[in-house]
Amino acid sequence: MVALLWIGNVLLLLVVVPVVVALFQRVMVPVREIERTAVGLRARSASLVSLLDAVDDLPTTQRLVGDTGTRIDRYGAALGKIL
Repeated sequence: MVALLWIGNVLLLLVVVPVVVALFQRVMVPVREIERTAVGLRARSASLVSLLDAVDDLPTTQRLVGDTGTRIDRYGAALGKIL
């Protein structure tokens, strides 16, 4: 009975453990690649977020553009009267 336990232990160490380690390594390679990609995306997204700071000023910009159009119309009308 004890001999069968030893045989089972040896089979476990020589067959099952290397298979588990090999499968673990095959899983970890894509996990590391995904981690590198995620870190790169986080770095790039941080730079993009800084570009969104000006979004709060968009209503002001739209109002100023509209005012400019009105002023250009008035300028054109005044030029028409002068010429």
